Amino acid sequence: MESAEQAQKNEAYLLALRDLLYQLADDELTLGHRDSEWLGLSPDIEGDVAFSSVAQDEVGHAVFYFELLHELGEKDPDRLAFARDLSERKNAVLLERENGDWAYSIARHFMYDVWDDLRLEALTESSYVPLAKGAIKIRREEYYHLLHMHSYFVRLGQAGKEAKKRLELAVKAIWKDIGGIFGFGVYEQKLVEFNIITKPAEELKQRWVKRMQQAFAEAQLTWPDSWEPVQYDGRRGEHSPELEQLLQTMSEVYRIDPTARW
Repeated sequence: MESAEQAQKNEAYLLALRDLLYQLADDELTLGHRDSEWLGLSPDIEGDVAFSSVAQDEVGHAVFYFELLHELGEKDPDRLAFARDLSERKNAVLLERENGDWAYSIARHFMYDVWDDLRLEALTESSYVPLAKGAIKIRREEYYHLLHMHSYFVRLGQAGKEAKKRLELAVKAIWKDIGGIFGFGVYEQKLVEFNIITKPAEELKQRWVKRMQQAFAEAQLTWPDSWEPVQYDGRRGEHSPELEQLLQTMSEVYRIDPTARW
């Protein structure tokens, strides 16, 4: 599909595409907001600057996906970001969890970034041309996020003592939610059938495991057991109370006057 106009002529294609775009946008927006909470609180200048920059990039990527949705007949990006109900959100629950300590934030970000890299790669040849073009650009930008988080992840593991202990505890906590990042929701079969995304989630998950096992070895960490089914499936609009609080904070100014122009 070369344009939004063409996509809107095929209802099944449109439904699947919209659902995926909400997943992409909500993942980036939610994690971007969590990243921004580290401003002024990071353990060193490098981390402070990096997380601020990464947060800006993630929110910018979310805006791109929301703009694609707007072109497909959805509401304007601000309303999509700030005015949707909890049950309408499609982000992985892992990304809405409170930041916890530095080790948790680094490990979560790194694990998500590896997944996002694989997902973006599978979108670079999407049948929806505007998405494919955007995925190519976003993947180039995300490469630097991935590089930074990978470096920090390995450093924490190799440091030993308190740093490694905290990283191991972070991995244990993340493992309860990690299964929720894999999968593309209720329209996964259609997404692959229409070539909106060129690889099924299971194939990408197996590639994620291989890459993560290499990183765990570098960080001198033991690979955990298989994860259990998640309590909440964010891809289907199921979320924790932590997202409700995040949305209240994130939309506080917008809700004062949704029609205002700043």
